Amino acid sequence: MSAQPQSASPAAGTGSTATGARAGGTLELDGLTVGYGGAPVLRDVSIRVPAGAIVALLGANGAGKTTLLRTVSALVPVASGRIVFDGVDLAGVRVEDRARAGLAQVPEGRSVVAELTVDENLRLGGLQRFRGRRLASAVDGVYDLFEPLARRRRAAGHQLSGGERQMLALGRAIIAEPRVLLLDEPSLGLAPRVVAQIMAVLRALRDERGLTVLLAEQNVTSALAVADHGVVLNLGEVVADRPAEDLRTDSALRHAYLGF
Repeated sequence: MSAQPQSASPAAGTGSTATGARAGGTLELDGLTVGYGGAPVLRDVSIRVPAGAIVALLGANGAGKTTLLRTVSALVPVASGRIVFDGVDLAGVRVEDRARAGLAQVPEGRSVVAELTVDENLRLGGLQRFRGRRLASAVDGVYDLFEPLARRRRAAGHQLSGGERQMLALGRAIIAEPRVLLLDEPSLGLAPRVVAQIMAVLRALRDERGLTVLLAEQNVTSALAVADHGVVLNLGEVVADRPAEDLRTDSALRHAYLGF
């Protein structure tokens, strides 16, 4: 990796696109080893997620995908190795400071505030970056991406379908204009039509805003259809790191590690 560790905290708000949103950042993992209670879950993992790219993180249950995302967000401690965001080593940088710098995670489970309406959930997500008219405009931007949410803006979170909750969870993350979006199994349990909608939004965010996305998925077909690059984890180790098109056409690797 070319990036060198620095002691400074990552700068929030750096970079912008033609629309005024923050441009995507580059995320690099260098020799990352992570474990629980002394047992390693990730072993010497090195991955580069270029600015403005979608990288699919693939593998079976237990491969280490969720642990990797949680480690990047500082929810799981690093045993050894580095996490570098736009050239800045994130060692010692707290969860909230990583979020302010532009790292956003949407965990598995479609977490929304069940008692709040769709509109209130989105406004809550945007408060760290916007106020007043700018906040209202940012909420409208999410509705432009997710038309089903616009029709349900007055509905409470607990009244939404699984697909609508996933859209809302994603909307809450992107309303603050993150530079890197970490997504954990966004297609899990959803109908193919809804999965296609979500993947189309990710493609639009990359193409129109330059957002960087690290997408952990078991739905390999959908993930590789939208990704620029793919990384396959097996038992906590990287076994393939190649352009998405190469992984789509490598039937032997898919059969060995991805189950189809």
